Amino acid sequence: MREAVATGGCQCGAVRYALYVTPENSHVCHCRMCQRATGGLFAALAGAKKADFAWTKGTPVFFASSNLARRGFCGECGTPLSFAYDLPEARFYVTIGSLDDPEAAPVIKQYGLESKLSYVRFCEELPQERTAEDAAAQEFLAKMQSRQA
Repeated sequence: MREAVATGGCQCGAVRYALYVTPENSHVCHCRMCQRATGGLFAALAGAKKADFAWTKGTPVFFASSNLARRGFCGECGTPLSFAYDLPEARFYVTIGSLDDPEAAPVIKQYGLESKLSYVRFCEELPQERTAEDAAAQEFLAKMQSRQA
């Protein structure tokens, strides 16, 4: 039995999870899909390899926000909990705000700068990246079909 390094869950307590490594690649994403999925100005996410993550209580509901990714949330209270691309090697991300100790996942980068709202001033000193700045990302995201209204 592995010991959790980080834990978290929804606001009503129906769904809980554990990360068995220190949260990795903590970042915010300003893309429109993340804004709509969280109802916020951006999504704040921290990840781990899928093998280093487990749901420990309850089962989240998943929404396939595109043909390439799913987002998990609590079916009871609606708390956004996770994001993952449907690729075996992809990281599994949890929302930083759903961690029991969000201080353990300091943001190191900002993504989706093309959709960052003009009045948002947040972690300006961190590295920033526009979606699909490199050829591999462009090729992958060209296959994406949004399922958000």
